[in-house]
Amino acid sequence: MSVKQVQVTFDCAEPVSVGRFWCEVLGYVPPPAPEGFASWEDVNSEQGSWFACSDPSGVGPRLYFQRVPEGKVVKNRVHLDVRVGTGLVGEERLAALEAECARLIPLGAVRGQLLLADGENESCLNMQDVEGNEFCLD
Repeated sequence: MSVKQVQVTFDCAEPVSVGRFWCEVLGYVPPPAPEGFASWEDVNSEQGSWFACSDPSGVGPRLYFQRVPEGKVVKNRVHLDVRVGTGLVGEERLAALEAECARLIPLGAVRGQLLLADGENESCLNMQDVEGNEFCLD
């Protein structure tokens, strides 16, 4: 038996806020608000213990965000690579990374270190989401 689907789960303080951020980053869509709530904002103000979103094309994994009591303490052991520079090299790749970084900062992302191509790996840009979870623009 082989695995057919993968879900990526985020532990966070504010699942709806973090989930909405990732919807904007990836073009994902949330499901309808749970029964009894008009919107996810209403869920967040009342309980907001979870949020989920999925790739509308059905290709990418579902993302699930769950409230946990403890805060983030150390660097993520697993992170997402947002593939905006696939197939690009040199200045063209750097321009794509910078353009995506500029789009994400107003959403609450924090820019990290730019790692330049080294002969083995292409350039990538480290970033953090709205709760400090690391991810890369790759």
